[in-house]
Amino acid sequence: MYRMKKTKDFKKLTAAIGHDFGNAGLLRQALTHSSYVNEHGLSHTDCNERLEFLGDAVLELAVSRVLYDRYPALPEGDLSRIRSRLVCRASLAALARELELGQYLLLGRGEESTGGRDRESILENTVEALIGAVYLDSGFANAKEFVERFLTNDIEHRQFFFDSKSILQEQCQHGGNLPIEYRLTGAEGPDHDRRFTVEVLIDGAVRGTGTGRSKQAAEQQAAYRALIAKDKE
Repeated sequence: MYRMKKTKDFKKLTAAIGHDFGNAGLLRQALTHSSYVNEHGLSHTDCNERLEFLGDAVLELAVSRVLYDRYPALPEGDLSRIRSRLVCRASLAALARELELGQYLLLGRGEESTGGRDRESILENTVEALIGAVYLDSGFANAKEFVERFLTNDIEHRQFFFDSKSILQEQCQHGGNLPIEYRLTGAEGPDHDRRFTVEVLIDGAVRGTGTGRSKQAAEQQAAYRALIAKDKE
């Protein structure tokens, strides 16, 4: 038997995602990690991995359709680059945090104790599983509506933030091939809840500082702040 949140909690979640599930079991499955299934002796089909597999494909198709319609003049290569930025791990994990999906996850004790509720890979997979659940519950149109509401509503900002390192690299190359260095300046907290601080140096000068739960996330934020600073110059 699954240990579920109170009904009012799930009402809050379904209100946040804008979808009232006809089949509540699909939502429960989307939030069930394999560690919980293994720990409680449930079938492997009770975890969210199959929904994640399906949701990944639905997500790619939905984003592709939105980009195809919105940018009729862009070639395939540009559309592919925008899509990859929108569906990258950092972007999906950020959406999961926005929706507070971590608090609803069913996790095994080991995964729980090592910070699984905020692990980017788990959050990314949960968003994909949730999209797969919406698709099975009410079809592609509603899954696409979810994607449009949360992932393609502000494309320019999302791809700018989640691909800041690449964008900064391109700008520095075009501006005289200036060298970029990311320097770790701090790491705090226990292993399961580590916070990293990183500086980005351009041609030897510090241009931005970022923090994150991984070095990569901190570097991305530092690059983003460097880009914002460059725009203001």
